[in-house]
Amino acid sequence: MYFHSLLNLRLSNYQIKTMNKLTAYLRDSYKELVEKVTWPTWSELQQSTMIVLGATALITFVVWIMDLVANGALKFIYSAFGGKS
Repeated sequence: MYFHSLLNLRLSNYQIKTMNKLTAYLRDSYKELVEKVTWPTWSELQQSTMIVLGATALITFVVWIMDLVANGALKFIYSAFGGKS
């Protein structure tokens, strides 16, 4: 009985338009990925990865140094005013 009612389900115009838009979007996205996107070569990908890793290491080091400086400055300020360090 329930299955029979699903077969007789009628979609509204809004639902049909929405499904058509979604289908067109998915089709166009796939077409763009397959035909228009220029994918990097393996060596380009490796080079980009090394650049990102190097930049990440450099930024991490800079933040670590800033943290050390801020920690030392705050310990000095706290000790100058009689606080515990």
